Amino acid sequence: MDHVDHILIVDDDREIRQLVSNYLKKNGLRATIVADGRQMWQFIEANTVDLIVLDVMMPGDDGLTLCRELRSGKHRATPILMLTARNDDTDRILGLEMGADDYLAKPFVARELLARIKAVLRRTRMLPPNLQVTEMGQLLAFGQWRLDTVERHLLTPDGTAVALSGAEYRLLRVFLDHPQRVLNRDQLLNLTQGREAELFDRSIDLLVSRLRQRLGDDAREPTYIKTVRSEGYVFSMPVEVAEARA
Repeated sequence: MDHVDHILIVDDDREIRQLVSNYLKKNGLRATIVADGRQMWQFIEANTVDLIVLDVMMPGDDGLTLCRELRSGKHRATPILMLTARNDDTDRILGLEMGADDYLAKPFVARELLARIKAVLRRTRMLPPNLQVTEMGQLLAFGQWRLDTVERHLLTPDGTAVALSGAEYRLLRVFLDHPQRVLNRDQLLNLTQGREAELFDRSIDLLVSRLRQRLGDDAREPTYIKTVRSEGYVFSMPVEVAEARA
């Protein structure tokens, strides 16, 4: 039997969640609706979903809080598409920084929501099955640098902590989880779960540039993140687990 994608809709607006559910079902998807974070947790603990449509403005825990908690737990790999009544770039960027895969402002056209859901699912499934990002608490060592995955900051050779943005941290984690392996931009966009643009977007290049600056890496002759022409990037330094973290 062919797999039918199961979408969980988390929205406190009864009319919106019912309309979205009906439209998705009409277009061949499974859809389940819940009204808040408590119901969401109850459902995903007992059921498997392929993507969560998550409203930002809800009573109790809002969508940004729920997104951050999803990304830090066992459901971290589940794609998330966020909805908001506020068409604010700050909200959109914050949602993506929390780990959302896409962001759509209300009011929206159901057809566009369906297209975005399918695009996120398609991009997620482009990844080879052995590519994943782990979240075990560790102190990862590479060269003279270390990354504290609990505090989420870099430690310089002399032990000074260097703060990273959410996007910088996720990209560095991807490289450290897959050292000495060429990753193309599409894979990096998916693995970092910060897809604020379509595939082939060059924002990954800008993020790599920022991360090189953090590491003091010369873009012309990089030590850590090397460019592989026409293919992508490779983290060339061996990575070791220096210490398990609580």
